[in-house]
Order: sequence, then C-alpha cells, then structure tokens
Amino acid sequence: MILSGYKLQTKTEKIDDLLRPTAEALGFDLVQVKFSGGGRAILQILAERHEGGMNVDDCARLNRELSVILDVEDLVEGGYSLEVSSPGLDRPLVKIEDYDRFKGKEAKIELREPVAGRRQWIGHLMGINNGNVQINASGEEVLIPFEEIAKAKLIYVGGQ
Repeated sequence: MILSGYKLQTKTEKIDDLLRPTAEALGFDLVQVKFSGGGRAILQILAERHEGGMNVDDCARLNRELSVILDVEDLVEGGYSLEVSSPGLDRPLVKIEDYDRFKGKEAKIELREPVAGRRQWIGHLMGINNGNVQINASGEEVLIPFEEIAKAKLIYVGGQ
C-alpha cells in the first residue's frame, strides 16, 4: 500500500518533534538533533537561546530538562549519552530561514548533485531567492536549490 504524501519519520525526527516544544518553552531553539549509534550511542543536540548565544549553564539546564522527557518517552533503546551544546562558530545551516538570517556571512555548502558543475560552494550568503539559496562565490552569484543541499555550515572569519 502506498500512502501519497506520507513520510516515515526517522528516529532523529521523532526525537526532534518530541523535544522541540519543551526547548522552545524554555527559551531555546533546537538547531540540530543528531543521533549516532555504535558502541555507545550519542544523542547530540545543538541549541541556542531565542535571542542567540548559549552558555554552559544554558546547556546544563536544557540537558536536565530534555533528559527527563527522553527517559519518560523511551525513544532510544539501550544506553546512550546526551550531549547538549551550542552550535558554535561553524554553525550548521539546517532550515531554509538560516540562509536569510545569516545573509552576508561566509558559508560552505555541500550538495547532493552538482550545480554549475560543482558539488561544493564556499562564499557569502545572499539569502533566499525563489526557494533557492543564493551565494556569492568569488564574485560568481549562484542559485542553489535548497533540496539539493546535503550539508552546510557557517565558516568563521575572524572579527565576523
């Protein structure tokens, strides 16, 4: 049976959906949720305060609050480590809104399929243009379909 428009959620997406409302109620935005299995599974949560920034006390508070929810809901089988941290200077760009928010900043974008013959672009973000990410790479302005972005992050440039 094929259900049109139905998408199965990954474990990471389920965890994100579960934790996001609590994080937002506490004044935080979840930037990225990553789950890696292996010997000792790790659930990594990158978060920042609504107004930006994140300190050690914020990380500890969010870790405590989210741990309670994860323990009750028991979405992760077996033992795992929960790591809550700031996205840092090389912040991942996850949502399409990130590309407008960080307009003017330098970023590295890796693609699923080449655009203009390249799978990787480094340049200054110019925002969103008709659903595409616009970037200026060494004077060349390129439109990248958001769906083709596999991974993207800000690049820290001193004084930025």
